[in-house]
Amino acid sequence: MKILVTGGAGYIGSVVAAQLIESGHTVVVLDNLTTGSSVGVPPGVEFVQGDVKQAGDVLGRGGFDAVMHFAARSQVGESVRKPEMYWDNNVGGTLALLEAMRGHGVRRIVFSSTAATYGVVGDKPITEDAPVAPINPYGQSKIAVDFALQGEATAHGLAATSLRYFNVGGAYAGLGERHDPETHLIPNVLRAAAGLIPAVELYGTDYPTPDGTAIRDYLHVADLAEAHLLALDAVEPGIHTIYNLGSGTGTSVREIIDTAGEVTGLPIPVNVHPRRPGDPPYLVASATRIAHDLGWKAHRPLPQIIADAWTFLNSTL
Repeated sequence: MKILVTGGAGYIGSVVAAQLIESGHTVVVLDNLTTGSSVGVPPGVEFVQGDVKQAGDVLGRGGFDAVMHFAARSQVGESVRKPEMYWDNNVGGTLALLEAMRGHGVRRIVFSSTAATYGVVGDKPITEDAPVAPINPYGQSKIAVDFALQGEATAHGLAATSLRYFNVGGAYAGLGERHDPETHLIPNVLRAAAGLIPAVELYGTDYPTPDGTAIRDYLHVADLAEAHLLALDAVEPGIHTIYNLGSGTGTSVREIIDTAGEVTGLPIPVNVHPRRPGDPPYLVASATRIAHDLGWKAHRPLPQIIADAWTFLNSTL
């Protein structure tokens, strides 16, 4: 197929683009480089620098079969400070994309969503049947897109799948995280190990968890990308499907730090702070549905996630 990957110069989008190329597809990446990097565009991909609202200009060339949609702002804190940016980019940009797809007869889409759509949950893995109650504009903008996809599928026959997940780590084919500033835990733990930052900032050691630190769900970016390719093959006209992607078990912040120390063989300084307001103790997604329907399962373990991220970090120094 010929596939447009919006946001394909970003971390996850670039890995998906690389796997699409490896699978024999033709790929065009559209990215405005606000958070992505042109050096992250994999070989064999045509790169167009532009905003997602300009997708019609690219799709108008003709011949496209599908869209993989990653173009979005994704920082929770920023979304609270600048909600208008998230409504304009994440929702407005997607609506423009859907209009362009409708106008040019492109009827397949896989959407990179988030398990933040569920809001604060209990201490069990989240299933797709859990109520959606996002607590910040980032999650709210993503659930708004899910509703838009559902409407487009029902009214206009779009074949659509949304994939919801929490934390992603690791690297693939020389592609890894290049955020500036970096807010994700694993890259910052490794930057502390490398001496690039003074210490890891750990928020909360008194959660009701086995070691007192918050538990989150971490997936290898290559596993995540494989789920996107499976979803692309499985979309059905007129149906919007939602799948969670997760480990089903979760990993604590302390376990991340300890494993990174074992992988790197280096000490990792830690600054301990009180809990941040609104941070729940436990966020883990159940992937039972996608395992049943598409046969997907995360199989790259935490040490490999960290080792691959460590290799990538050292390649950039």
